[in-house]
Amino acid sequence: MMHRYLPSAASAHAAAIDGMLEHVHVMILVLFAGWAAYFLYVLLRFRQGAHPNANPRGTHGRYAMAVFAAVAVAEAVLLVGFALPLWFQRTSAAPPEANPIVLRVVAEQFVWNVHHPGADGEFGETSLSLISPTNPLGLDRASRFGKDDLVFLSEIHLPVNRPVVIQLTSKDVIHSFGVPAMRVKQDAVPGLRSPVWFTPTVEGEFEIACSQLCGLGHHRMRGVIKVDSDDAYRKFLAEEDALQRVK
Repeated sequence: MMHRYLPSAASAHAAAIDGMLEHVHVMILVLFAGWAAYFLYVLLRFRQGAHPNANPRGTHGRYAMAVFAAVAVAEAVLLVGFALPLWFQRTSAAPPEANPIVLRVVAEQFVWNVHHPGADGEFGETSLSLISPTNPLGLDRASRFGKDDLVFLSEIHLPVNRPVVIQLTSKDVIHSFGVPAMRVKQDAVPGLRSPVWFTPTVEGEFEIACSQLCGLGHHRMRGVIKVDSDDAYRKFLAEEDALQRVK
């Protein structure tokens, strides 16, 4: 039901998120209908014509307590049985699948700086002293693993059906890495490295939006995730390596 009102799902865990949203909305709808019916009942049952004299002691009975207990049990089941297991799974540091792609994304007003470790899978060293308009991450190309690293601006390339771990942080203020189609949202906080992971299941282009008000240019802090076949992804990396690699 919820997927009708959300962007088309493009990650392996999207169905679980949508299911959780459906559970919450159904429960809220039931509560709303119940309280609305009870409100109308009270308006009629305790109207002034039927009860001209106020009774300060109120009403007594077990029915109300039974309803309250049922609501509490339903909320506990929703929280413990559905929400917490999903939350623990989504906030784990790494996906259960082996050999994920690991990227670093450094947010700043108002772009997403993407650091890909290159063919060796190891990140080169970075230094604040090396940060410049042409080197926004302060990447030390002369470091042990820095020679083949790739840097992109607000653009992430991924292969389909392979898990990816994105390590988020920020240079300046708190941003929020939001990818609605992937059902992903995670804050990027200065001084912290927060992981978020997912497995893209659909090829195409998907918007990255900052979900946290971060300044006057917040509205234009957008990016794109491009998901391709494995062959197309490898070809792209090879082409970028030839362009960016330090000889």
